[in-house]
Amino acid sequence: MQPNIRYDQTVQDFPLDFNYGNEQERFTEAGNVWKQGAKRGSKKWREILQALAQTGVAFTPTLTAYDANRDLQRAYSNPYFKDYAAPALLKFWKPNYTSHGSFHFDWTTEREVAWKLKYQKWMSFINDYKNIGGRVTVGEDAGFLYNLYGFAYIRELELLQEAGFHPLEVIRAATSEGAGLLGLDDVIGTITIGKEADMIVVTENPLTNFKILYGDGHKRLNLQTGITENIRGIDYTIVGGVPLKVDTLLHEVRDMVSHLKTAQE
Repeated sequence: MQPNIRYDQTVQDFPLDFNYGNEQERFTEAGNVWKQGAKRGSKKWREILQALAQTGVAFTPTLTAYDANRDLQRAYSNPYFKDYAAPALLKFWKPNYTSHGSFHFDWTTEREVAWKLKYQKWMSFINDYKNIGGRVTVGEDAGFLYNLYGFAYIRELELLQEAGFHPLEVIRAATSEGAGLLGLDDVIGTITIGKEADMIVVTENPLTNFKILYGDGHKRLNLQTGITENIRGIDYTIVGGVPLKVDTLLHEVRDMVSHLKTAQE
């Protein structure tokens, strides 16, 4: 139901029996309340953007943190969970009343639609903020709501592109903008002589498809052979000048998850 937008009061139009302590109810209303916000391009919208920019506020939106709320089936069926998600984390994500973010007791189509509409406005705001010179960086807030460490970070890159960021703007948000926010732009954030050598070595251009950065790769049909290949774009992760082979790192994580599963049997 479309909420009634009130201009004669300062309280948002929440249900009168709203229970903030009930996480499913709270996150349901978090989707609905955005409908009551200012319209994109309106005077209020522009005033808020300008005020935030003048104050120097930076956004690390962690769009991936709530991605499950707009498509739960996609979230809990990610194929990389099998090899890379620890059993305790998979258990934590299942609906229950004690784990934070595990509130999908009865997540309906109506709730997903509300969150999809919320994302449209949220993404528009973030993109507009970037376009007026505001700082936007990349973060994941993984560990909750079917977001797996590392994998969720790549998902965040995709979501910023969905928000309207050019792929180069996405990379800038993930590198130089983040370094600047931390006050470390003289040490990290760009590839420059004298800075710390923390970087990745890629085999393909990630600007054309961020999916190749996922640890488990990206499936792509080879039109010449007719065979579906698994393309993984990161070859090495370099930390402090030390190159680490990604195949080795992934193998180590898979082994750790396998041992944890065996220990529970």
